[in-house]
Amino acid sequence: MHFQWYPGHMTKAKRMMQENMKLIDLVIELVDARIPISSRNPEIDELGRSKARVILLNKSDLAQDRLNDEWTKYFREKGYSVIKVNSRKGGGIKSIQGVIQEACKEKIERDQRRGILNRPVRAMVVGIPNVGKSTFINALAGKACTKTGNKPGVTKGKQWIRLNKNVELLDTPGILWPKFEDQTVGLRLALIGSIKEEILNVEELAGELISFMKANYAGILAKKYGINEEDDDFECLKSIAKSRHCLVRGSVLDTEKAARLLLDDFRNGRIDKITLEFPGDYE
Repeated sequence: MHFQWYPGHMTKAKRMMQENMKLIDLVIELVDARIPISSRNPEIDELGRSKARVILLNKSDLAQDRLNDEWTKYFREKGYSVIKVNSRKGGGIKSIQGVIQEACKEKIERDQRRGILNRPVRAMVVGIPNVGKSTFINALAGKACTKTGNKPGVTKGKQWIRLNKNVELLDTPGILWPKFEDQTVGLRLALIGSIKEEILNVEELAGELISFMKANYAGILAKKYGINEEDDDFECLKSIAKSRHCLVRGSVLDTEKAARLLLDDFRNGRIDKITLEFPGDYE
């Protein structure tokens, strides 16, 4: 498959982020635990290089536990604070506040030396589409959060959310998109649902998933769908269509429907805990 996805507004988004960077102490970056590198916006490290950094491995419940631990170690060795979270169910959310305080320890101590007491840590939450940023903000803020209004110098419409007396979040939804040239990155983003399916061939995409599963998680598709993994990828897809009664006109196999079913099962963790990229590939 060839992925052509260069969204517009990158320049505008980068400029907005640069302006907001002046106002914050910490960048909280959400990545998808199944593709922790491919789901990172390459602009973040450059723009946030002078700020404290926290990486959240979101949707960690959908990824392999062992690989979640390996990715945590990988990022910590590069100087990031890292937390495994499951924003949808609240997993790991309670530990966020402590990690924020630890990540900004130097800033807090510097404020205290200057006689500045009780100034909250200001954090910007960033993440690519479909990585769960809004769900995370809602889970972290809960019902107790209050919008504190626009701060001087903030781009109009940006809202600060006061979590408590110690932390304020800058909510800047939907402005950061990855720009990629590596087709493997495009494939992985498509598999987790970060690229609109209208521009994709879902049968080819499902075939790529089947190929990856057979190579890295042998036996799991056979167990889930009762197929023969020795068959080629499209035959496997046809077998999934047959086992799940994906039919058109009575008896013709509907492989497009089967492809959508397979992708939906993967994205929602109904096949197994699956990680699509491994730390060893990036060392």
